[in-house]
Amino acid sequence: MELKLPPAIVFLLFGFIMYLLSEFLPFGYFDFFGRLLLSKILIGLAILIGIIALIQFFRAKTTIDPTKPVKTSNLVSSGVYKFTRNPMYLALLISLLALGVVLGNAFNTLIAAAFVGYMNRFQIIPEERILLNKFGRSYKEYCTLTRRWF
Repeated sequence: MELKLPPAIVFLLFGFIMYLLSEFLPFGYFDFFGRLLLSKILIGLAILIGIIALIQFFRAKTTIDPTKPVKTSNLVSSGVYKFTRNPMYLALLISLLALGVVLGNAFNTLIAAAFVGYMNRFQIIPEERILLNKFGRSYKEYCTLTRRWF
């Protein structure tokens, strides 16, 4: 069951669940001054992190297909990858948090946390196993020095 759904589909499903929760849950609504500004800042940050991560993969001439980590040709550990092992997934998480702020339901943070749990179990851990087999000691050292999310 690992690596079956592309992360973009998982992201859309969790976003849809957040929308449904905000529409049909009769409590948990919040509002504050600057809520929409905060969501725009979060989206901007997510886009920036995602674009930088993609550029680094293209420069390293390695695959960006998260369903086929065996096709990875180079280990990218500099730039944004120096701070997080999964900046593209972090960008998706930040986008979900921005959506949660826009929708204004406090329970959407639980959906974002579930996204992290799902991604860890069904995407990141299987990827890490493959990358460890492929890159060995250098990947193990990278994992020791760099956090999974942030």
